Amino acid sequence: MRRRDLINLIGGAAAWPVVARAQSRNRVPRIAVLWHAASADGEAPYFGSLIEGFEGLGYTKGKIEFEHRFPNEKPELFQSMAAELVASEPDVLVAVGGAAPYAKRATATLPIVFMYVPDPIGANLVESIRHPGGNATGLTNFSVELSAKRMEYLKEVVPTLSHVALLINPTAKISDLYIEQSKAAGPKLGLTSKAYPVRSIDDLESAFDAMVADGMQAVVVNAESLFYLGKDQIAKLALARRLPTCVWVKEVLEAGTLLSYGADQRAIARRVAYYVDRILKGERPADMPVEQPARFELGVNLTTAKALGLVVPPTLLARADEVIE
Repeated sequence: MRRRDLINLIGGAAAWPVVARAQSRNRVPRIAVLWHAASADGEAPYFGSLIEGFEGLGYTKGKIEFEHRFPNEKPELFQSMAAELVASEPDVLVAVGGAAPYAKRATATLPIVFMYVPDPIGANLVESIRHPGGNATGLTNFSVELSAKRMEYLKEVVPTLSHVALLINPTAKISDLYIEQSKAAGPKLGLTSKAYPVRSIDDLESAFDAMVADGMQAVVVNAESLFYLGKDQIAKLALARRLPTCVWVKEVLEAGTLLSYGADQRAIARRVAYYVDRILKGERPADMPVEQPARFELGVNLTTAKALGLVVPPTLLARADEVIE
């Protein structure tokens, strides 16, 4: 056998398992999805956006199968459901946000596409952004680097601001980076920050009470699946305690917070299909760079601003991508 033929044979064999699985099911690929909420409704609107992305590539009903699991933010369910999905031998495993590390620990061979992971390197999902080097790749919402910008926007709306609370989930490794980034940015903005840990939705009220007791004047909420589930409570608690709040995504802004700044997460969910499609066609996650957002959106909720007695500067409104009135 010639050397060139041998290389081609080896290369083809490396891509064969994924393709072979799809072919063995009459070319109908099966995609497993590990979410973080308790139901599809709890994942709205991202659940629908994910399906839309596949339909846009021609994966309509009958041409693809989905198997969804909803662990409801419970670590033991993340772990057991990840193992269950891996054992079912899907063609690709999609992992959403905080579910991604559990998926990665459950398999070193099954292709994984993650989304909404702020720091895929820190989460030990990939070796680097450009060269993932393992069985996982996907899309990041790049939220860690945006912590300083969220503080900056709050300062623009409240010029007298000096003390900012950081709402964090201490069980998420990424929280340490949020705190680090915020503390580094604080002196440049004339701000000091303090972290308030929340491990479950039930801890939110006591955290906001502690903020008030400590003299905090505003709140930054960075990307975290737990806080997406608690978005309505966060908005109500912040408004009741008159704390201007900047969050990471417009869907939480719509719940009643003051500001949002971050990536379009509906677009990210739709984009997952592009990565899955490439893997189904034989590409390896190890060779597919992690995709970072090309732009970020600023949102302003004028209804909340009025309730807080704040006037949003016209210059900020002119830069906003979404304004709720």
